[in-house]
Amino acid sequence: MSLFDNIDDIALGPLADRMRPATLDDYIGQQHLLAEGKPLRQSIEAGQPHSMIFWGPPGTGKTTLAKLIAGYCDAEFITISAVLAGVKDVRAAVAKAQQLQQEQGRRTMLFVDEVHRFNKSQQDAFLPYVEDGTFTFIGATTENPSFELNNALLSRARVYVLKSLESIDLKGIIDRAMSDDERGLSQRQITISEDLREQLAQASDGDGRRVLNLLEIAIDLAESKQQDSVSEDDLAEVLSGSLRRFDKGGEAFYDQISALHKSVRGSSPDASLYWLCRMLDGGCDPIYLMRRIVRMASEDIGNADPRGLRIALDAWESYEKLGKAEGELAIAQAVLYLACAPKSNAVYSAFNAAMADVRSQGSSEVPLHLRNAPTKLMKDLGYAKEYRYAHNEPDAYAAGESYFPESMSERQYYQPVNRGLEIKIAEKLVRLGELDKKAKK
Repeated sequence: MSLFDNIDDIALGPLADRMRPATLDDYIGQQHLLAEGKPLRQSIEAGQPHSMIFWGPPGTGKTTLAKLIAGYCDAEFITISAVLAGVKDVRAAVAKAQQLQQEQGRRTMLFVDEVHRFNKSQQDAFLPYVEDGTFTFIGATTENPSFELNNALLSRARVYVLKSLESIDLKGIIDRAMSDDERGLSQRQITISEDLREQLAQASDGDGRRVLNLLEIAIDLAESKQQDSVSEDDLAEVLSGSLRRFDKGGEAFYDQISALHKSVRGSSPDASLYWLCRMLDGGCDPIYLMRRIVRMASEDIGNADPRGLRIALDAWESYEKLGKAEGELAIAQAVLYLACAPKSNAVYSAFNAAMADVRSQGSSEVPLHLRNAPTKLMKDLGYAKEYRYAHNEPDAYAAGESYFPESMSERQYYQPVNRGLEIKIAEKLVRLGELDKKAKK
């Protein structure tokens, strides 16, 4: 049942590879899937595999779990990476699986890492062989399968969500590596304190592979200095780079910008600042962030506080003039202001409603009285005739006038909310509406 046929073959490999668990009892994390009595664990232990997709962040054990399943099911394990493989590699895997099935009656488990990297036709190539049982298919992805995988493939495989490892899980991985005599670091006779283990776990950001890689580097560093333990300085040197998880084009990216936008909309300045810092720390382009923040100013604050849009644009300009070190503070100021500002989506709703009418109504003619008449011919045709110049009217308002196409009835797209400046705007529109009613009597 072990993943390793010969311990000597892996003795010199990276710690993260050496410490891959050999049984489900050794597997740390994902207890929502693998605890005693869970359906996935039961099917693995019964040797009854089914095609599946593992969806989760890096370092959560997707590859390891696939290997464990193959071991429990006594199946040949074939792995290909969608980053490097092409149709030729898929055909070779199919041929090997067919040969094993025909000559030995042996099952094959085909593991496709980063399966979302395959295009539609490449994903479709697996379908007939999943259907006829040539192999059991396991795909691993860090991206949302709903968006990245074909429906035909999804319908033939069950999706399992793997979660980032908790700090207690990561410390368990560290402890096991430090105490393992055969595959781990016990024979190195270098210790690491409980406090430093906690720091290492926190810095690894839920990634089991990362925590083992960092641990191995820290032990190597301490050994090179002829120390018998890892010091705080050693760990600080190892952790000197940014280690937070941030995918600049993938699921984590859009999840975080969504969290920032919803925090601003929800008037939570502290959460808004947290998500802003998460994205800046992870390497998000500040100009992209400013485009989204300007959008928030119009979509969620609007005319309840028009200063929000100006402050967002000022922050953008400040960043472009000052650069990262000073400019990020201006972005933070804008986000905090928008989060605290009164909220209104009246502009956003009005824009969408008006756009829907424009797209459904066709190209309605501009009424003659609203057209310019710079030439005699235009005047003779009635352009600008009976136009009422608002500034010549009482209160600079042409009561009862219509500005819509004649083929359309009056619309009221903009409905100010009872917050911020829009309270005053609403009062004015009510007053103007009353003037219109009187003029039309």
